[in-house]
Amino acid sequence: MRTMHIAKKLKDWTQVVATVVLVSALAACGGGGDSGSSSSSGSTGSTGGSTGGSAGGSSSSGLPPSPTQQPIAATAANTVAITVAHGVTGVINIPTISVTVCVPGTGTCQKIDNIQVDTGSFGLRIVNSALNSTMQAGLPISTSTSGGQLAECATFADGYTWGSVRTATVTIGGETTTAAVPLQIIGDKAASTTPSAGCGSGSAENTANDLGANGIIGIGTALYDCGSTCANASTAGTYSNYFSCPGGTSCTRTAVPLASQVANPVAKFPLDNNGVIVQMPPIGDNGAASATGTLVFGIGTQSNNALGSAQTFTTDGAGDLTNSVFNGNTITAFLDSGSNGYFFNDSSLTLCGSNFSGFYCPSGAQTRSITLVGQNSVQAVANIGIQSASTLFGNGTNYAFNDLAGQIGGLAAFDLGLPFFYGRHVYHGFDLRPTGGTQAPFVAYAS
Repeated sequence: MRTMHIAKKLKDWTQVVATVVLVSALAACGGGGDSGSSSSSGSTGSTGGSTGGSAGGSSSSGLPPSPTQQPIAATAANTVAITVAHGVTGVINIPTISVTVCVPGTGTCQKIDNIQVDTGSFGLRIVNSALNSTMQAGLPISTSTSGGQLAECATFADGYTWGSVRTATVTIGGETTTAAVPLQIIGDKAASTTPSAGCGSGSAENTANDLGANGIIGIGTALYDCGSTCANASTAGTYSNYFSCPGGTSCTRTAVPLASQVANPVAKFPLDNNGVIVQMPPIGDNGAASATGTLVFGIGTQSNNALGSAQTFTTDGAGDLTNSVFNGNTITAFLDSGSNGYFFNDSSLTLCGSNFSGFYCPSGAQTRSITLVGQNSVQAVANIGIQSASTLFGNGTNYAFNDLAGQIGGLAAFDLGLPFFYGRHVYHGFDLRPTGGTQAPFVAYAS
């Protein structure tokens, strides 16, 4: 059971940025983080790189024209600013927002910055160390049906997060959940409590340094991060992400009803709760020091979130376009702001050396086309640009890139990561059917 499909977004990137920071500032220390000597101060909101390439319209030879949509101002109640910049540890292409969590039924709250915006996962996850001591103690820990502490192992493509399930009231921009929602607190449980079986492969990603952010807000098409697979005892025993931990230890898989699963908080707003729009500005072909966009809540619920002329592609429950076509092969495509690049398999593209292992380093700029196909049979061809990762990272001061790509391993998939979002308005409509609604999940974009 894949609960999140975020290809290659974490560990490889901290290693890449460590190299970039060393080149540009000669002052990196562990995981690519530093004390700010290589930050992009003064460049917030940039819509074009300082090293050439137009921010929209015509572009470098070999690259397709850049999309030109600009984000709306993040001034309405149903909006919040998205920032791509140095962030917590200098990991590139991580879009972040600020989120406020409150102890249920109280005025005890904390605003947490640098929460990664991820349309490829579902639910809010906050690193324990980002919480102050009052919040660490105050957010109530959920319990399983058998009475043990409830914990979750959230599995990513290259690792996992382990921590307790707690509840909090969540505010983003001017919107607040109608009640407390379950969320994961990453890294609040001792590593020794991690289940030896059933808790993902790869390395633990339980710190802000591991993640490159203080947490992740999954705002993809699903309302819950596991759904019926974890709610039904017949499947939960083998596939559940959730564990019951009597006394906080000896954790074993358990079934968890939907109401107790880590939930997409936007779907819990009283208004503007049927989807989101990620709006990022166009940037230059060689990248930008930073970029500022807007996350808009709701689709067709306010004057500022109309679907307009954007083509709508219905998806499966996870937001995947399973009948898409690339290089003549049927593949699964997804629009995932949580991935730092485009990730797909193409043997005609030259791979980088060991410094940037897994990424593409073609000798010249390249264009590739993918045909996106919805379950409603709507089709559209998306053209993407690819430049050498080595060339892009050579600048050393840019954190936003729209033409970065790498391999996705053995998967027959095409991950349209954050580069696809620059210069576009990208819509993710929630699957409202599990709660009695009629809206099927969909994605759409306007450029």
